[in-house]
Amino acid sequence: MAASLRLGCQGIVRSFVAGLRGRGRGGAFRLLHTTERQWGAPSVQVFMPALSPTMEEGNIVKWLKKEGEMVNAGDALCDIETDKAVVTLESNDDGVLAKIMVQEGSRNIRLGSLIALMVDEGQDWTQVEIPSVQTPPPPSAATAAFLLMAPLLNFRVRISPAARHILDTHGVDPKTVVPSGPRGIITKEDALRVVSQKSVKVETAVQPAPEKVAPVTRQQPVAPPAVALHRPSEPPMSIPGTPPAPGTFTEIPTSNIRKVIAKRLTESKSTIPHAYANADCDLGAVLKLRKELAKDNIKVSVNDFIIKATAVTLKQMPEVNVTWNGEGPRQLESIDISIAVATERGLITPIIKQAGSKGIQEIADTAKTLAQKARNGKLLPEEYQGGSFSISNLGMFGITGFSAVINPPQACILAVGRTRTELALAEDEDGNPEISKKELLNVTLSSDGRLINDDLASMFLERFRNNLENPLHSALL
Repeated sequence: MAASLRLGCQGIVRSFVAGLRGRGRGGAFRLLHTTERQWGAPSVQVFMPALSPTMEEGNIVKWLKKEGEMVNAGDALCDIETDKAVVTLESNDDGVLAKIMVQEGSRNIRLGSLIALMVDEGQDWTQVEIPSVQTPPPPSAATAAFLLMAPLLNFRVRISPAARHILDTHGVDPKTVVPSGPRGIITKEDALRVVSQKSVKVETAVQPAPEKVAPVTRQQPVAPPAVALHRPSEPPMSIPGTPPAPGTFTEIPTSNIRKVIAKRLTESKSTIPHAYANADCDLGAVLKLRKELAKDNIKVSVNDFIIKATAVTLKQMPEVNVTWNGEGPRQLESIDISIAVATERGLITPIIKQAGSKGIQEIADTAKTLAQKARNGKLLPEEYQGGSFSISNLGMFGITGFSAVINPPQACILAVGRTRTELALAEDEDGNPEISKKELLNVTLSSDGRLINDDLASMFLERFRNNLENPLHSALL
């Protein structure tokens, strides 16, 4: 009997989890719910998924399937712009795309909003039922049964910190909430939805009687003076094809990536004590080595040498390879270098993982691939989340030098400017003085004062310069 109960519980668990979540090759997640009316075709609802840990809303960039078109498991349904990148939502089931509820180009679609309906093959997709409520569905019978048996199974509810705070504040049991996050996590939106439903029920049950307001005697308003300036009742509007009127403006839509960038930069500058130190590096040996490698058809850039020199320096000074966990430093074992890439949607930092153990050519190939994926909006979450040290290079834009903003929770970011030619006094082979040219590169280290003091930052820059200026003796290859 006990064995039968245990097997039955496990079956409900598998059914609950399988119906509650789905993951495609592109890392997509969606919540499915089947509805049916006597005359309508049974439908599967596709909701706006959570495609990144910080995502609260998304934009429908493009639908890759049309209404009435057959969909196989693994087929791409649409491209969704998150707060990090453009991710392709894939189908986990076979069927027909019956109705697109949110058209492409729609912006700021909240998590859990209904975006499409699917029906099984052979069903009349033109007769699909349109739900009146386009929000995540209430718990099904299988879900309810699973929640009742959860104490017997010792099941641990997965819940985000923000959702737990909301539910605890309003006295809501997390076990009564249907999760919509990846791997069955209860998100902040799930908690807000349940709390709002609870508030509506309370307001409906208790409606306070209207207060009686005593009449108020008002005095006749005094006419304004005759010298009052004329003020238009409506702001001026711009008309296409005509010169803009004074005071008009044009609203420019902001991508989710730029919204997140603005938020994170503000938090970084407001909460992290930035310290700056800069140095000049002689690139003579690097430029000479690049020419030698090009003869063997090995194409690498100066930035690839900078990435490798940074990784070697972090390997020599592991005390700099740290992040801030909210209360103190966290020592990292892996050296993962984040490189800043400018895209049309904003700045994003893909990661070259295990950079300390990669050769210069492997770093060059990896950096080129990640930069192209970033510009195309095709980065996977694991390719831009994390990192232990960032590098931002604006030298190709003619910037001599600059100070970059730290990317939390990292401790440092290295800002790289352009190279410049300077004349210097040197000695020839016979010891005679001569004028020589130097190709100098300016770098500025922004460091978190809570983790990296001035002495440590200066020592890091000194070792970095030595490694970059001596590529053959610094294991840069």
